[in-house]
Amino acid sequence: MSLAKFSLRQFVKADWRLGWLVATLLLYSALAGYQLGLPGLHYDEAREAGLNAMELLTGAPLSAFGGSALALGGRSLPLMVQNYIGALNVYLALPLLWLTGIGVPNLRALAIVTGLVALLLLERAVSEWWRWHTEAHPNWSRHTPLSTAGLIALTLLAASPTFVFWSRQGIFVTNLTQPFTFWSLWQGVRWLRTGNGRALWWSALAGGCALYAKLLALWVIAPFTVALLGTWAWRRHRGQPAARLSPLLLVSVVSAFFLPLLPLLLFNLQTAGTVGVLTSNLKTSYYGVNNQAVWANLLIRSRQLGQVLMGNHLWYLGGLYANPLAPWLAGVLLLTGLARGWRLVAPPLLLLLAAFVCSLVTISDLFITHYALLQPLLIGVIALALAAMMKTLGPAKVGRLAAVAVVLLWLGFDLSATVRYHAALTRTGGLADHSDASYHLAYYLRYHGLGAPLALDWGFDATVRYLSVGTVTPIELFGYDSPTAPDPEFAQRLRLFLTNPDNVYLLHTPSATAFQGRRERFLQEVTSLGLKAQLETQFSQRDGTPLIELWRAAPP
Repeated sequence: MSLAKFSLRQFVKADWRLGWLVATLLLYSALAGYQLGLPGLHYDEAREAGLNAMELLTGAPLSAFGGSALALGGRSLPLMVQNYIGALNVYLALPLLWLTGIGVPNLRALAIVTGLVALLLLERAVSEWWRWHTEAHPNWSRHTPLSTAGLIALTLLAASPTFVFWSRQGIFVTNLTQPFTFWSLWQGVRWLRTGNGRALWWSALAGGCALYAKLLALWVIAPFTVALLGTWAWRRHRGQPAARLSPLLLVSVVSAFFLPLLPLLLFNLQTAGTVGVLTSNLKTSYYGVNNQAVWANLLIRSRQLGQVLMGNHLWYLGGLYANPLAPWLAGVLLLTGLARGWRLVAPPLLLLLAAFVCSLVTISDLFITHYALLQPLLIGVIALALAAMMKTLGPAKVGRLAAVAVVLLWLGFDLSATVRYHAALTRTGGLADHSDASYHLAYYLRYHGLGAPLALDWGFDATVRYLSVGTVTPIELFGYDSPTAPDPEFAQRLRLFLTNPDNVYLLHTPSATAFQGRRERFLQEVTSLGLKAQLETQFSQRDGTPLIELWRAAPP
């Protein structure tokens, strides 16, 4: 009789937790999947997944990044899409685009599924840490397959404006690093808890995949690896139960880690691209960030961390909305969690701080989008702190009520901001390089027979090629050497095309220009050849602000 009661009680508890999990995932899916064609397709989304996938599906020549590809079965397969971003999104997009067709919502469905998997693996990582802690400290709680801490992490993330809208355009922020990183954390902690060698092998494989997805994952994977092996060595030194790490297991784990990195290694053997970018931008980044200015970078990154929690950085959707309580609640919860359960909260918090320190150095710029990986990790630590507070705050009922109040308050403000962002996006269609004006541009070029326009600024090539399904191929003339001024050969490249009056030239309006100086040089060269620059048409945002210009150089 007692056994039957116990089984029924466990079933009801598991069913209740499972319902919580499903409801949270459905909330995220609804918020992330609404009006999926907006904002407009960003260049990075097209460049880092859609373009190569479209080329492989249509049989078009592959525009491999850096000219580096793997020849296999008579086809060329991309190795990387940037010097530090692998081609995993390309291959994951292939079956989806093959089944549903080539389009923007079709491509973004992959990013939404990636976010869904990231939520599940974050829950697993948080629950695994909670389970290891409760087994070491039985007076805390009996562990359950779905921990309250893990479910809290999901709930605090599912309606977050940052997570929702970055997941919608997940390729833009390389959100593929999220599931692999949390898979690595989950299995690494599982190895410490159980001693199962397969868990360590999976952790290493997932860590390698995260780095191949984007090298930025090193911010988390590197300190986690140090912490993992350090904890194992410390437990062995103290004579505490620790997993056996045989030479054979160690070799297989190292092999599993480097296996996903083989395309990256092959790419560098062919181009030395990653090595070159890292060495040339280590002191001063491509966009001029001084990596030795630690204090200045620290202030910028600290402010960005608060913005990521609040969500008030998504200006390109058409407004700025926020959860103003998030940073304050996070601070209070972290301090309270450390005070009431520091053994539970401190280790993952130290991992987060180590990743934050790594983020002070960049080879590109201090982009807030880099925190697409750190935001879920921060939420996971906050969830553990809230669970610790809930467990130790007076009577159990008081702790549970306090936790429910905090979660509902946080969720309510997040949900309000996300819904308001959606309303703004419906009105604006996206702003600047996220505007849906790019859809009209691609349509115009395709159906006016302008198959090879000359791009004099960044942001046209990959977007137009994907949207036109390869029927329009812009030629990039602007040059990537410097975003602040054209290279010395720019005018020479331009003159080769100016004498043909049938050529058209793509520019952004001055306020929307990414690579400076090209517009002025274009107008100078047209005048020097005795020609007249004619603005044929403009493409505007939904609010009427001109964004894209199409020019011709014609006889006067």
